[in-house]
Amino acid sequence: MLRREFLLGAAAALAASSPLEALAAEGPPLTSKAEFVAWMTANRPAEEPKYLERRWDRYQVLLSFNDLWTPADKRAFLLTPRQEFCLPENREDAYVGHYLDIGFGVTITPPGTMGRMTSAIQVHGDKVLEIGTGSGFQSGLLTYLTSRIHTIEIIPELAARTRGVYDRLIGAGYHEYGNIVTKSADGYYGWEDEAPFDKIIVTCGIDHIPPPLLQQLRPGGIMVIPVGPPGAQHILKVVKKTNDGGELSVSRSDIFGGKVIPFVPLSGGHQSEG
Repeated sequence: MLRREFLLGAAAALAASSPLEALAAEGPPLTSKAEFVAWMTANRPAEEPKYLERRWDRYQVLLSFNDLWTPADKRAFLLTPRQEFCLPENREDAYVGHYLDIGFGVTITPPGTMGRMTSAIQVHGDKVLEIGTGSGFQSGLLTYLTSRIHTIEIIPELAARTRGVYDRLIGAGYHEYGNIVTKSADGYYGWEDEAPFDKIIVTCGIDHIPPPLLQQLRPGGIMVIPVGPPGAQHILKVVKKTNDGGELSVSRSDIFGGKVIPFVPLSGGHQSEG
């Protein structure tokens, strides 16, 4: 019953005291579409069955491409109402496998890419920084894996609109979105006042790893970031390590095995530096 009460937002005190990652550990069934839809309609009355069915179908595609790695990652995807983060005219396409326009010259990234990026940073209650709030879907996924999320969006109007999406969902009983702390600023410079972070996820492309973000990543922490020329990035998993002597090092690996993944460029004042 406690899980059901939390999901319905029956008690704010319960929401504050229950680990949000437990939702992704104990949430909806993972092996049956009918059981998933039934569980969600019982525990999330605001969800429409047609979107739940489409979410399940896209979930099956993500599984086939190994984009979701753990049961917690899988349930996080199944719990997140992606249609709520799309423009009204794109709601019917919320679960397609390509980019969707969200205005202001930016897009919402395909579900598979966001699923694998989420899996790659291995969130288990960690303090997470997201660079590029965008539609809000990425932080939405993270709410089922941690209650400590900070996200930065450089476009003030988009930041305000997405904050409004979170607040509307909170009002509808999705109290987990109250754990997302938002700010409109240049994400290249991170969020120094809230550093260090255990995990950092960058959802816009850049041709190098921003030094401020690396500095704000805790030793042992993981960053996932699209790096490369405009429209031709590779998504790197960056691990900040400390050896026995206290010396720092950084390892890099490509989470898509060398596949080019296009991202909207990370914009900001840093582009005029040097």
